[in-house]
Amino acid sequence: MLDALNEMLRTSGFANLSYKELIMLVLACFFLYLAIQKGYEPYLLIPIAFGMLLVNLPLAGLMSAPLNGENGGLLYYIYQGIDLGIFPPLIFLCLGAATDFGPLIANPKTLLLGGAAQIGIFVAFFGALIFGMTPQEAASIGIIGGADGPTAIYLTTRLAPHLLSTIAIAAYSYMALIPIIQPPIIRLLTTKKEREIKMEQLREVSKKEKIIFPIVTTLVVSLVVPSATPLIGMLMLGNLVKESGQVPKITEALQNAFMYTVTILLGLSVGAKASGDVFLTIETLQIIILGLVAFSIGTAGGVLMGKVMNKWSGGKINPMIGAAGVSAVPMAARVVQKEGVKANPANFLLMHAMGPNVAGVIGSAIAAGVLLSFLN
Repeated sequence: MLDALNEMLRTSGFANLSYKELIMLVLACFFLYLAIQKGYEPYLLIPIAFGMLLVNLPLAGLMSAPLNGENGGLLYYIYQGIDLGIFPPLIFLCLGAATDFGPLIANPKTLLLGGAAQIGIFVAFFGALIFGMTPQEAASIGIIGGADGPTAIYLTTRLAPHLLSTIAIAAYSYMALIPIIQPPIIRLLTTKKEREIKMEQLREVSKKEKIIFPIVTTLVVSLVVPSATPLIGMLMLGNLVKESGQVPKITEALQNAFMYTVTILLGLSVGAKASGDVFLTIETLQIIILGLVAFSIGTAGGVLMGKVMNKWSGGKINPMIGAAGVSAVPMAARVVQKEGVKANPANFLLMHAMGPNVAGVIGSAIAAGVLLSFLN
């Protein structure tokens, strides 16, 4: 009996738990606390944190590859959706079905704001090179500046899959912290008078324009940057499905059930790559710092371009809308709206900010495509 108990203890997870696995289990529980108690990106952070918890349980073998005719672990097979580049484009498909491109079509000049906000990607790219990282690793870190989780995951799996868990967690953490990170940057770079600017109501966009836009955008972007086609194509397909008005049930499914299904599978897959040996390194700290720099500079780039456009327009454009040029839809636009109301209670900037916000989604996907073209 005693021998049986000793054998059970020897083969249990408790006897095989390393200090790195213990740290990661504690960290996973901390992320679950942030998601459940604090409400930080719960739809994605809960599955990511639980994936971290599962993969760091000793002897469970959930990420084990098939070997000698034996089946692999459950998370190994789910992770193929990321490894094969399936889940991020599917997220873009759902995002397109849930996004209104009308503000961007009504004011196409806001494409410049979305483009300017991508400067953080390339600043962080060169910063990572200075830290001694490879160009592929640097590109994967820099894309955090676009504040687009699916794009960051898609690019990282192609260029630096060993950094996936750290980059994904950093990207989504900064997206969740947008209401904390962006306001000080906005206030630092704008005057009170600029923040008080009330913009005119956008023109009404016709249904024909909304249908033509995703088709033309797919053709133009895909012909110029073919590597961006999986993301841009799925984003525009989702939007075309929505704007066509012919398949409301599909639109509803993409906006709800399918979106949540893909999100939980994506989150589990990301968490499954966060083993202690990979996550607990100096490199992780560098990535978190560079990600914050990328995101902050991206916000600043959008605001500064907003100030330039304000001058061009004779004071008609509120520079704050440039902060929404990062592609965190619609969180960044809501931050701009909130700051606008603080400066001028009569301000309504949400729809104006959605233009650069949508442009940021397109811009980050194009930036990822450009980096893939040169580095893959």
